[in-house]
Amino acid sequence: MRNYASWLPLLFLLIPFLSPIQCADNTFAPSFYSEEIYKELENLASLLSKDIKSGLGFCIKDVNKDWEEAFDFKGKLDFVDSCVKKKGDFRDRICTVAEVRYYFHGFLEQGGSSANYVKPNKNCNLTSWVSGCEPGWSCSAGKNVDLKKDIKDIPFRTDNCQPCCEGFFCPQGLTCMIPCPLGSYCPLAKLNNETGMCDPYSYQIPQGETNHTCGSADIWSGVVNNSDIFCSPGSYCPTTTRKVSCDSGYYCRMGSTHQNQCSRLSTCNPNTSSQNMHAYGALLIVALSTLLIFIYNCSDQVLVTRERRKAKSREAAARQVRETVQARERWKVAKDVAKKGKVGLHEQLSRTFSRKKSVGQTKRGMGDTFLPPTATNSSSMYEESSATSKEQNKGPSNLTKMLDSLENDPHGNEGFNLQIGDKNIKKQMPKGKQLHTQSQILRYAYGQIEKEKAQQEKNKNLTFSGVISMATEGDVRTRPVIEVAFKDLTLTLKGKRKHLLRCVTGKLMPGRVSAVMGPSGAGKTTFLSALAGKARGCTMTGSILINGKSESIHCYQKIIGFVPQDDIVHGNLTVEENLRFSARCRLSADMPKPDKVLIVERVIESLGLQAVRDSLVGTVEKRGISGGQRKRVNVGMEMVMEPSLLILDEPTTGLDSASSTLLLKALRREALEGVNICMVLHQPSYTLFRMFDDIVFLAKGGLTAYHGPVKKVEEYFASIGITVPDRVNPPDHFIDILEGLVKPSGGVTHQQLPVRWMLHNSYPVPPDMLHFADQIAASSSSSSSSNIHDATKGTDEVVDQSFAGEFWEDMKSNVQIHRDHIEATFLKTKDLSNRRTPGVARQYRYYVGRVCKQTLREGKSQAVDYLLLLVAGAILGTLTKVNDETFGSLGYTYTVIAVSLLCKIAALRSFSLDKLQYWRESASGISNLAHFLSKDTIDLFNTIIKPVVYLSMFYFFSNPRSSFASNYAVLVCLVYCVSGMAYAIAIYFEPAPAQLWSVLLPVVMTLIANQTQDTLFMKILVKLCYPNWALEAFIIANAERYTGVWLITRCSSLMKNGYNVSDWPLCLVVLIFYGIIARVVAFFCLVITRKK
Repeated sequence: MRNYASWLPLLFLLIPFLSPIQCADNTFAPSFYSEEIYKELENLASLLSKDIKSGLGFCIKDVNKDWEEAFDFKGKLDFVDSCVKKKGDFRDRICTVAEVRYYFHGFLEQGGSSANYVKPNKNCNLTSWVSGCEPGWSCSAGKNVDLKKDIKDIPFRTDNCQPCCEGFFCPQGLTCMIPCPLGSYCPLAKLNNETGMCDPYSYQIPQGETNHTCGSADIWSGVVNNSDIFCSPGSYCPTTTRKVSCDSGYYCRMGSTHQNQCSRLSTCNPNTSSQNMHAYGALLIVALSTLLIFIYNCSDQVLVTRERRKAKSREAAARQVRETVQARERWKVAKDVAKKGKVGLHEQLSRTFSRKKSVGQTKRGMGDTFLPPTATNSSSMYEESSATSKEQNKGPSNLTKMLDSLENDPHGNEGFNLQIGDKNIKKQMPKGKQLHTQSQILRYAYGQIEKEKAQQEKNKNLTFSGVISMATEGDVRTRPVIEVAFKDLTLTLKGKRKHLLRCVTGKLMPGRVSAVMGPSGAGKTTFLSALAGKARGCTMTGSILINGKSESIHCYQKIIGFVPQDDIVHGNLTVEENLRFSARCRLSADMPKPDKVLIVERVIESLGLQAVRDSLVGTVEKRGISGGQRKRVNVGMEMVMEPSLLILDEPTTGLDSASSTLLLKALRREALEGVNICMVLHQPSYTLFRMFDDIVFLAKGGLTAYHGPVKKVEEYFASIGITVPDRVNPPDHFIDILEGLVKPSGGVTHQQLPVRWMLHNSYPVPPDMLHFADQIAASSSSSSSSNIHDATKGTDEVVDQSFAGEFWEDMKSNVQIHRDHIEATFLKTKDLSNRRTPGVARQYRYYVGRVCKQTLREGKSQAVDYLLLLVAGAILGTLTKVNDETFGSLGYTYTVIAVSLLCKIAALRSFSLDKLQYWRESASGISNLAHFLSKDTIDLFNTIIKPVVYLSMFYFFSNPRSSFASNYAVLVCLVYCVSGMAYAIAIYFEPAPAQLWSVLLPVVMTLIANQTQDTLFMKILVKLCYPNWALEAFIIANAERYTGVWLITRCSSLMKNGYNVSDWPLCLVVLIFYGIIARVVAFFCLVITRKK
């Protein structure tokens, strides 16, 4: 125990007399003795205050404030005056510094035990036990005691023993008096003849001493040990000798000096110690439940309304563009009529473009609009119109200018950009960089698409780049060209010595669509992964050349699109939102927004997704668009970034023939712009098969059976004796042969096909496959089968290894795989893509907008989280009322566990639900940091709101003495800490073990935090547990509100738990620090944990 704890009551003794003594009638001290006593004690307080501040700093932060609340007797010194009147000069009965130190030092040495006596001393021991040694009695010193000096030894005090004055307490074994603190009730005790006890205290008078009566209180200790002098619950004690019952509408806690008014929505009966908050709780539960129900049902209504308004704006823009196209068509008809005859041209143009129709036009009807009028009517109308024009305007009108332009150049494009609805004829549409409003951007995008359609219809022989160039008047961006050549490409699985690809040689050309086909296990996906630089755990030999140079494919990462086999898209976003986000983050940063919108609209148009552009993609739980549409969205996310190399892994799997054809048409449209497209294909129809430019057939073992134009594949196989039967799809027939399901005629076997291709192209044949070359040259089918049997038998022989050898090989291969994975993660390559994508700050802004939408659409989950916190707060607040003896530690312990559990499990959703989407986006070059920071930023809303939701129930049901603000600050830091831990758990573990860890960690760490710190190891372990800091912050915030008579209880409790009242800010800082460290670990895990 701390020796300096003995200074505490001494200052309690001194502080009350720092102010002038007053009587009950508010007159100053009536006696000379009171003034003298006050002066001596004031001097004594000044002598010891410095030592007390340095020794009791762990439980008292502000000495003046805390001790004035305990011993500020201004206007409350009637007990001193009463003692003076009864006892006279009682200065020799007040304990000296040595006696006070002796008493409390012995008390705290015993850990605050319930024993109400001190250790034997010179006045009270086995050989000397005077009446003053009994509880509630005191004696006078044998000589005058100078309280102005710091006396080190206990004085002899055995004379004139009398009962202790009211307002003081006299400990057993110590023959002096100590003032009772505020919040206590220390009247003179009365003898209970039946029990022989001095009520309300629990001590007896010595037997056989008839002159011995009951005195005042005998002990002041923690409430756990003895609560005799504490003002009882339901009453308050304005002075230490007066107790008043609590009125109706007020409540009085134990040790109160005044009564507290009840809240408006609570009830307080007379003599009650707490307020009844049931009405408030019921009303709050109803209000918050109503709010949560509203959030549950209407959380995504904001986005629905916003999307509806955007759809209306988009439809208006599309309608305006259609009207513009109609105007162009009418202008074309007018020019055709003008070419045939100039007469009546003005009437024809007026009829074509005027909003108002003449009476004659109305009678003829809309069907006669483009019919050529008679010469008489045309001449008369032309003269009238000319006369009116001369009178109104001396200069030529816009219509006259167009007529002159048409007469001078009949084949010109004047009027091509006319817009219906404008008051003036616009000669030129604004460029993309000059557009600002959403309506202008949409009109620009739809206008460009309509121009592209018109140009493509007129010039069917042009490439798509030529169409765009004509539609944009030559202002078109050219994509970089990527040509991929590979020679003797071989991939061997590390540690297994198994070939996944072998001796693959060929070239993928820009502007061509290539397909990779073959039986299952032939290495089709592995081949594409090797080209894209995504193959892991393999040893690669051979060479891959990019544009004829030996450069890493990662140098062109920003202009390479990879479509995975699975449809990895965000189900809680719409089709347009998925495409727009990919375009924003992956297109060039300096590209104007209208051009990005145009690219997205062009992809939506080409993939046939107009009807579902505003529909959610959907998840497993919530139905969205169809599977075929989802597959097209999966492809469109790579098309919107305008890649130069597009690799697709089985994009037509699960699609019908119509959807596959639509998808392939869109890809061919991209190829016409110079994009190098390669995809894995399964069982295409003959029509779809003929739409490809090149085909790669892979046999089992990753060997090439054919690589060349689709038009020549049947010719090649026919040359080696494999013909396609009638009414059989050629690609299906070839795959059946490569699988070994169909045996070809002419003595050809499926094992020989890769060797035949090598011999056909003069490629080197691997040594272990030379026997197949001999078989091809041999004429005897029997010897061929025999050789095949022998060769197979020879190649299948495997050298047997011991168990230790196999185990060691597996260990080495696993280490190599992990090393390759880490090297690939932190690989830095030179960027040769010539594209500067948006930086981290800009991507962060895009991510925040996307995560906000996803959070709003997942509002039901948020509402359930809040409802669980409400229920937990109400239950724990009701069952764990704040216990004054422990400062509510039990309720706070349950709070730490409950809040940690609920917030951790909820925070798991931030990173566990979209791992696949993150892996895809990260592999495409989108910022990891922007992704992580956006998630954490949006979760800060929950960090701020969830403590309010929980405390709205727990605080008012448990009714602690600490303030709502202090509890809220601790909970905010706690939620921030556990959320960071949940991020790391969600990222590193799979969903099932992540939930298990989220449940175990709070419970286990809270149990450790409540263990006794009796060893150095336990001290360190407890300090490492975040619940320890949260509990300390909660208890300190509550303990600071226990003043007056509670000071001994506060110091004893804080000393027992090893807490320091000044460490409350430190606890919050540590919790935030743990949260930051957990987020750093989570981000590191996010970077290194990629899909294997």
